Amino acid sequence: MYQVLNEMMERLHTGIGVSEAHGMATGMLSIETRMDAGDWLGELTGAGASLPDSSKAALLTWFETIRLQLIDANNEFVFDLCLPDQDEPLTEQAEALRNWCAGFLFGIGHEQSDGNWPGEIGEIMRDLIELTKIDTDIHDEEDANALTEIHEYLRAAVFIVRDYFSEAGHGKSH
Repeated sequence: MYQVLNEMMERLHTGIGVSEAHGMATGMLSIETRMDAGDWLGELTGAGASLPDSSKAALLTWFETIRLQLIDANNEFVFDLCLPDQDEPLTEQAEALRNWCAGFLFGIGHEQSDGNWPGEIGEIMRDLIELTKIDTDIHDEEDANALTEIHEYLRAAVFIVRDYFSEAGHGKSH
């Protein structure tokens, strides 16, 4: 899935990779599950840019898939970050992870302008900021294990953030 979406994003010349785009959608939908996919598409392509119909349809389908995975708590085991396969070079995996975090933070910021997050949410946001600075020049098994641990942490963090913002009184503030 990653490779197919990545190739499409490259053909569209959006300047945003597939991992970053997925992180952005996940962040936006973690704040507001009912958000319009057009906002996300606008951020991907720039205001007023047009997409080929087939690409637009594929992106909208992908966005809806992400939405469904985030809405249904049973999908916590299905939801995953859109990252390269584990057989891809570690540097590529680390770069994609870093880009996913940047996209997620952008998506959160796009939908939630108030950056005063309490407790665990604040810790997660600080962790994500630090992960956007991760060194991508990695090569050994210890680094691969660390990437796997970060990946699992981020999967769990998405649902913690989603749950926080889905509770009464924590919705959009702009």
